[in-house]
Amino acid sequence: MATSSLAGQLAWVTGGGSGIGLAGAIELARAGCRVVISGRDPAKLEAALATARGAGVDEAAISAMPLDVGDKASVQRVAEGIQAAHGPVGILVNSAGINFPKRYWGDTDGETFDKVVAVNLSGATYCTLAVLHGMRSLGHGTVINVASFVGWHLTHLTGPAYTATKAGMIALSHSFNIEEGIHGLRATALCPGEVATPILKSRPVAPSAEDMARMLQEEDLGHTIRFIAELPPHVCINELVISPVFNRLYLGGKEFQRG
Repeated sequence: MATSSLAGQLAWVTGGGSGIGLAGAIELARAGCRVVISGRDPAKLEAALATARGAGVDEAAISAMPLDVGDKASVQRVAEGIQAAHGPVGILVNSAGINFPKRYWGDTDGETFDKVVAVNLSGATYCTLAVLHGMRSLGHGTVINVASFVGWHLTHLTGPAYTATKAGMIALSHSFNIEEGIHGLRATALCPGEVATPILKSRPVAPSAEDMARMLQEEDLGHTIRFIAELPPHVCINELVISPVFNRLYLGGKEFQRG
C-alpha cells in the first residue's frame, strides 16, 4: 500500500471530541498524521480517544489537549504546548462549533449571539493565528475551516448567529488564501449540508431518525477532510460544498416550519 503524503505531519483538530472533528482526526491519524484533538470537556476527549483506538488508531498517534477556543489566551497557551511537544502544526482543522435552541431573531439575545461568535468564528481565527508562523516555517500548511452549507446557501433553520459565523468562516478562508498562498499555505472552507452529529440535538425540533439516516454521516466528512489534506501542496480547494442527495435544506422538513 502506498504511503500517504500526510505521513509524519502534525494535525490539530478542534471540536475533536465528537462529530466531524473526531471523524476527521481518525482519518488523519489513519493517514499517518500525529493528531492532537481539542475540546472543552476533558471527559469527552478521553471518550473520543477511546473511540479512535477502537477504530484502529494507534494510541501513540492521537492525544488530547482540553481547550475552549473562544479563550484566546488559552488557545495561544495550548498551541505553544503542542509545538513544544511535537513541532509546528502542518494541518489545522477548525471544527469547533455551537448553536442554541434559542436562535431566532424573535427569541435570541446578545449574550447568546456572542457565545456562538466566540466559538465558531473567533475561535477559528485564534487557532489559525496561533499556528500561522509555524506553518510558514514549514513552507506549507493546510487550514480546513468546517463552515456549513448554510453559510453558502442561506436558510432560516440555523438562525442569524450560526448563519453569520459560518458565512464568516468562508470569508476567513478566502482571506487566508489571498494573503498566505504566497507562503505556500492554503485554506479550505468545507461547507457540509446536514450531518448526523450531536449538534442536531440543540435544534428547537430534532430531526427524525429516518431523516438522520439520509443525512451525511460523520465518516463521510472524515474522508472529505483527509481528501483535502492529502491533495498535493500546490493544490488549493477554496470551497468544498457537500450535501446529502436528499438535501432537506432545499426540500424542507417538518421542523423547518416557521411559526
